[in-house]
Amino acid sequence: MKPFHFPLLLGLLACLASASALAHRGHDTLSVVRIDAKGQVLVTHHLTAHDIEPGVLRQIAPQAQPSLDDPQALAALTGYVGEHFLLAEGDQTVALTLDKTTLAGDDIELRYRGQLKDPGAALQVRDALLADVFPEIDNQVNVHRGGSTRTLRFTEASWQPVPQGKDG
Repeated sequence: MKPFHFPLLLGLLACLASASALAHRGHDTLSVVRIDAKGQVLVTHHLTAHDIEPGVLRQIAPQAQPSLDDPQALAALTGYVGEHFLLAEGDQTVALTLDKTTLAGDDIELRYRGQLKDPGAALQVRDALLADVFPEIDNQVNVHRGGSTRTLRFTEASWQPVPQGKDG
């Protein structure tokens, strides 16, 4: 083998090894909370089907097929998300209602809507999505409100206040 091929071969092997590490980046979720000036809340959860099927579905919907193609399994998932992700205004939980479900290959998008009583009230978030299934969970919640974005990270089921800046 010619000497200049050896570094090229090492580089190719390194790329192949890193590709398998990137194939599964953990069981984390991303939730985006948007709050407009009138206090209307839009929460969008981004999940992956390979995290949900079949293990999570067997736990939350044991009577259903372990696939999101089964309406009973999908209903169980949307109910689970609605129970495990909460937004609170003061000491009152904000009612969030399922608005839209999008399944596209491995991507799951669940959208919920709600209304704040006081658009300027202090808020708290509780993100326990998949924390009961995957102990190494690291969920991220981005809260867009009043022209700014605040990011919260959850490694366990807990309440966190949304930091308020000068613009909300």
